[in-house]
Amino acid sequence: MRPKLAIGGIAAAIIIAVVTLTSTNYFVHNNAGLPTQNITTNQPNLSAQSTNQISTSKVQIVAAENFWGSLISQLGGIHVQVLSIVTDPNADPHEYESNTADAQAITNANYVIVNGAGYDDWAIKIIGAGNNPNQKVLNVAKLLGKKEGGNPHFWYSPTYVNQTVAQMYSDLISIDPENTAYYKHQYADLNASLGKYNMRIDEIRQKFAGTHVAATEDIFVYLANATGLDLVSPPEFMEAVAEGNDPPAQSVVQFQQQLQGQGGNVTVLVYNAQTVTPLTESIKSLAAQRGIQIVGVTETIQPSNVQFQDWMNAELISLQNALDAKALGQ
Repeated sequence: MRPKLAIGGIAAAIIIAVVTLTSTNYFVHNNAGLPTQNITTNQPNLSAQSTNQISTSKVQIVAAENFWGSLISQLGGIHVQVLSIVTDPNADPHEYESNTADAQAITNANYVIVNGAGYDDWAIKIIGAGNNPNQKVLNVAKLLGKKEGGNPHFWYSPTYVNQTVAQMYSDLISIDPENTAYYKHQYADLNASLGKYNMRIDEIRQKFAGTHVAATEDIFVYLANATGLDLVSPPEFMEAVAEGNDPPAQSVVQFQQQLQGQGGNVTVLVYNAQTVTPLTESIKSLAAQRGIQIVGVTETIQPSNVQFQDWMNAELISLQNALDAKALGQ
């Protein structure tokens, strides 16, 4: 089970009628899909649509995390306003605690996107308490047929991302059918843009499939599978660290032995920069001593002013460079 996230006062939060949203740590995406602290209103391209075909109000969307927020913002473009709640680069998203403003925003939204699988139970509880019959909810875990307790880092799987984007597209059309033609165009553009990072995944798989790599937690499992890399670090170790627990002693010993060249011959170590512990730091130090390339990844989009696919592509470039460096003996 993932760690429980605190939900103080959700029922009371729903009752409160007036809350100033400026006190919350919201992240607003503008019409270009780039995050900003100021909501801007761009005029639509009237050459593409007649005036009477354009909705006068935007679809209000809340994404529990900014990786899903970036994707839905790019799909919705000028016809949506997106609030991404979990964005802090210095915090572990597993430990996020909701607040009153979160409750009001989620309850009032036309469309809410949650990750599910125990990753953001705080948001799911707010949705249940709000009981908005006119609201559409996308639970990514349920879409993918995943259960709570499994690996929730679905955005690191290109296959799961494609499935989720397809569902977002379908949901937007259901909510705002007047702008179907616009959303169709946005969907095509987003798929083309996602192709860049998918191509890099293919490049890594073609050149490095079967290469032994390690990771401090299971955030890297889906991407390791997509790139064909052989992730040899003990699953018990990776799962425990991701859940905020102490790994079994035997898994720690096994991991250390792998980094020292026993039964693994690890070339690259991947670590989550947002969940640093004394144990993960010691693992990184041991890897560095052994000349193993080290690559950091994050759970939320970093830097926060880039789009999802650019963030992912940058991480893949770091991974590819590390694999190349090791192959060249650097």
